[in-house]
Amino acid sequence: MSINPHETPETVNDELAPDALLSCTRCPRLVEHRRSVAASKRKAYQDDTYWGQPVPGFGDRNARLMILGLAPGAHGSNRTGRQFTGDASGRFLWAALHRAGLASSDTSLHRGDGLRVSNLWITAAVRCVPPGNKPTTLEQQHCRPWLADDLAQLTHLRVVLALGSFAHDAYLRWLQASGRRIVKKAVPFAHGAHHDLTDEQPGHHLVDSYHVSFQNTNTGRLTETMFDAALEHALALADA
Repeated sequence: MSINPHETPETVNDELAPDALLSCTRCPRLVEHRRSVAASKRKAYQDDTYWGQPVPGFGDRNARLMILGLAPGAHGSNRTGRQFTGDASGRFLWAALHRAGLASSDTSLHRGDGLRVSNLWITAAVRCVPPGNKPTTLEQQHCRPWLADDLAQLTHLRVVLALGSFAHDAYLRWLQASGRRIVKKAVPFAHGAHHDLTDEQPGHHLVDSYHVSFQNTNTGRLTETMFDAALEHALALADA
C-alpha cells in the first residue's frame, strides 16, 4: 500500500487534539509526572522544549487501520507531542510503517516535520506518560473517553492493531463500556492473533502484536519480521 500523492496534508496529517484533551487534569498523578518530566528533561534533550501535555491521536481520519499503544514515552511522545515519536519504540515502528507504505518517511521527529500517513491512525489507551510506564486502572478509565472520541470519528475503521496486552485489554474494555457483549477470556492476547469482532462491533477486527518497546525489540522478543507479519495481516483485513 502506498501514499496517495493526490491527498492533501490536511487529509493525511491530522490529529484529534481538542482543547479539553490538552487541558485534561483528570489524573493528578499523571499531570504531576508529565509536567515534572518536561521540566527536568533528559540530559540529551536539555535544549528541547518538551510537550508535557496529553498526546493526541494522529493520522488519516479516513483510516481503516488503527494502531493502539499503551501510553506516551517520557522522553519520546511526552517530549515531541506526537505518538511514538522521539524514542526507540518510535524508531522501530515508523521504519515498519514506511516499509509497509503507510508513512512518507521511516523517521518521525516532531509534530511539524511534515510526516504524512495514509489509511492509518495511531493513538494510545492512556494519553499522559505514567510513572514506570504503569497507569492505574482508574487512570485508564479516566482516559477511555479520549479513545472513544477517536473511535467515534474514525468512521471507516475496520482493524485495530493492539501493541501489547494493555492496549488489547483497553480496546476490549472500550467495547464493553459501549455495551458490547465481550467476554475477555474468550479473546486472549497473543502475538499475531486475529480476533474477529464483527458480531459485536460491525466490521471490526482485532490483531495483536507484542509492543514495539525497546525491551522487546532489543532482546529479540519482537523482531522486524514478526512485526511486519502482524502489520501485513492487519492491512489485509483492512483492505478486504
